Amino acid sequence: MLTYSFVEKGSDPLYDYLYKCIRNDILQGKLKAGEKLPSKRGFAKNLGVSTITIENAYNQLQTEGYIFSKPKKGYFVCDVSRQVPEPIKPSKTYEVSVPAEYSVDFVTSRTRSENFPFSIWSHFMRQQLSEHQSELMSNSPAGGSLILRQAIADHLWQFHGLKAEPEQIIIGAGTEYLYGLLVQLLGLDRSYAIEDPGYRKIEQVYQAYHVTCRHIPMDESGIRVDQLEKTDAQVVHISPSHHFPTGIVMPVARRYELLGWAAKSDSRYIIEDDYDSEFRMKGRPIPTLQSMDVQEKVIYMNTFTKTLSSTIRISYMVLPRPLVRQFYDTLDFYTCTVSNFEQYTLAAFINKGYFERHITRMRNDYRRQRDAIIHAIAAGPFAKNVTILRQEAGLHFLIKVKTNRDDRIICEQAAKQGIRISALADYYTGPVPPEAVHTFVLNYASVDAEKASAALLVLWQIMA
Repeated sequence: MLTYSFVEKGSDPLYDYLYKCIRNDILQGKLKAGEKLPSKRGFAKNLGVSTITIENAYNQLQTEGYIFSKPKKGYFVCDVSRQVPEPIKPSKTYEVSVPAEYSVDFVTSRTRSENFPFSIWSHFMRQQLSEHQSELMSNSPAGGSLILRQAIADHLWQFHGLKAEPEQIIIGAGTEYLYGLLVQLLGLDRSYAIEDPGYRKIEQVYQAYHVTCRHIPMDESGIRVDQLEKTDAQVVHISPSHHFPTGIVMPVARRYELLGWAAKSDSRYIIEDDYDSEFRMKGRPIPTLQSMDVQEKVIYMNTFTKTLSSTIRISYMVLPRPLVRQFYDTLDFYTCTVSNFEQYTLAAFINKGYFERHITRMRNDYRRQRDAIIHAIAAGPFAKNVTILRQEAGLHFLIKVKTNRDDRIICEQAAKQGIRISALADYYTGPVPPEAVHTFVLNYASVDAEKASAALLVLWQIMA
């Protein structure tokens, strides 16, 4: 008689443990194909359990195809030997790298928790849960909920002077996702151009889609249109209001030159990434390239990760009207990747005026933070060897340092001291011009001013 011990049963129900024991014996060949299993009554008596336990175990085995029954004859083992694959040799598990922790991080633009309006945000979230239960449980259109697209359209007009219909606005979970949608919309067969130096993640997205990507050099006015003309690029990605990492603000003459390039062909488009334009510390916000465009050649992109939180993955793009129909004709099967809960909450936050107030508060806070760090540089022992560049806009600025040390060694030694900093040269794909050497990027969004002062003293010692 078939016998099993229940000593190592653990928390499993009796029938489940018995089912596993029989299944394992079948898979290991201890119970042969066609072999008859004990009757339910006799098996139960032998094991000291109820017939219901045996019946439940047999039913599960039969459902999964390990045994079969014959009327009035009992249960028999199925032939599963041919279906059981040979186990593969264990391979080394891929280890996901854990980001290093730094006491001061001049690279990451992570939002500090004290800067997020938790109480107001939670108020609006509770309100949406109470007042929009039906809408929250409905699927959002591919472009996002109308209530948020309308709120964004109103904000763009009031803040940027950018006129867009809600239908032109497409919402997605992060700009990287929207880049992917654009590649599918504009075509995998097109050639895309990016700024050099530039934000590396853009290139990584294009590489993931296996599209041609051209690197276009820059000068003091931004991307060089004369060099762009020499390539086969049909789509160019730029950040004219505040370029990363150089901090260049593209002058109006270069903007019109770029719009002229796009107007020469129906297949040409400009992607305008306006990622941190809200944080211009001096003067009025720079007009968007899209607001200057009369040929409908500019695709405008922005995100709430800079203004609200780096963990709120809500970004949007404004498509030229000719591309709107194409988007819904070809990509309407996509579901919006931002939940309705977040979309409705953000819409209320904008419509009630809290977003504008939050931007003003954050701009003032970041200005104080930037000024404190700049003061620490000016008052430090290395002040005469440091030149501060392009600090008027955005959440980072550059420092040009007189040093004989290699930029990469400086960054590596700083990391060993718990300080993360990047060199401007790291963002170039092509040759690094002499003026970019010994220039470093200081992102101050997530850095406490007091900790930054102490970190700068360590940096000066490394650079000396």
